[in-house]
Formats: sequence, C-alpha cells, structure tokens
Amino acid sequence: MVTATRYVLPLREGGSLPGVVEGNDLGTYVIKFHGAGQGPKALVAEVIVGELFRRLGLRVPELKLIELDPAIGKSEPDFEIQELLIRSAGLNLAVDFLPGSFGYDGSAGNPGDDGMARILWLDAFVANVDRSWRNTNLLVWHKNLWLIDHGAALYFHHSWMSAERFASLPYDASDHVFSVAAPQVSKVDSELAAAITPELLTEVIGLVPDEWIEAGDRERYLGHLLARLENRSAWLPGGAR
Repeated sequence: MVTATRYVLPLREGGSLPGVVEGNDLGTYVIKFHGAGQGPKALVAEVIVGELFRRLGLRVPELKLIELDPAIGKSEPDFEIQELLIRSAGLNLAVDFLPGSFGYDGSAGNPGDDGMARILWLDAFVANVDRSWRNTNLLVWHKNLWLIDHGAALYFHHSWMSAERFASLPYDASDHVFSVAAPQVSKVDSELAAAITPELLTEVIGLVPDEWIEAGDRERYLGHLLARLENRSAWLPGGAR
C-alpha cells in the first residue's frame, strides 16, 4: 500500500477523470478513484481482470492500493477535480505510470498473431467492451505492448445478471482492435481455458479489498466466471472451439 503525497495532473481523456499522483514510495501512478461516476465496481474489474491477465502472461502495469488524504483535494483549484478528490478520500487504485509510453496504433509493439488471439480470447472471456481502434487501451512502452483500463469489463456486476445469462452472452469481436485474430482464437482456446482454474480465479478475486466489494460477492464473481468458462461455444469469437 502506498499513500498519495501530491496530485500532479488530471488525465482528461479518461471518462472517470483519473489523474497522475506521486506516492510516498517515490513512485508515480495513475490513480483510479472509487468516488468516480462508475464507482468502486470499476476498480473491482480493474483488479480482477488486470491481475488475471498478468498471471496469464500479458503485460499489465503494476497495480497497487493507494490511500488518498482529503487534504490533497482541498488545495486543488479546479472545482470538479477537487470534488472528486474529496469524495474519493480513502482507498483507491494506483496503476504504475509508464513514462514515455504511447497509445498503440499498429506501428510498434505488435504482439503477433498468437498474442493478438490471446488478448482477444481473454477480452471475450471477461466481456471487455472497451478495446477498439477508437480507444485501444493498449500502450507501447520500451517496444512492448501493455494492457490498461479494464474497468468496463465484468459488466454483469452492475445489475448482477444471472451466471447463466452471463455465461451465454455472445461477444461481438467486430469492433475489437484485434478482430483480425478471430480465426486464430481456436488455437489458444484449450491452453487458456485450462490455465484459468478455480484456484487462480479465487486468488485474483481475493486481491480486491473488502472496502470495494459486498459480502458474498467474491463467490458470485467466481461462479459467473466459471460458468462463462464452461460455456465457451456461446461467446468465442468466430464460433471457435
């Protein structure tokens, strides 16, 4: 856990108005606020999806819990940001800042056919609707591809649709930045499905702090994800299986 010591600047391209902060460990982070419009459930998705992807071999910037003192917000001259900072006092999510990184546009950091297929499979599994060419949520840093911003995934938890319904929801890959990899998804399906065990899912769900999750919801996340894993024929891009 780190503590924010200075608010540096807002990142206005993000819908939830994340910002750059400095921490007491001398690190620089992009902070995602529990008081933003999407609420703490967006942070829950960030943790579960980001840490799952990391354990499956994809590059995701380090995630940490960060404590925000409301006093930092009181000195912010922008009223909108000040209000968000004060409302988000307490525990928030810090994403390691990658200095010099730039958004993926296909000119560098291409992950190859196998890498694209893996990202597409995993985005379909967690129902991530936010990785299109308009907004790739991919960064290139030191010539490598890094995945960011997974708060829009796991959208079943906003209304807690049934596990059976979530398991059968198709995934529209036509707008995905790596839609061209749909024919390759079948080649990575068995490997990825076998790697996502109940133990692995329990581990990443367990990383969510109690402040952001309701009692009993950890079991619900596990049940929904296991049900989707077992019903891959309903959502795999291209109908691959």
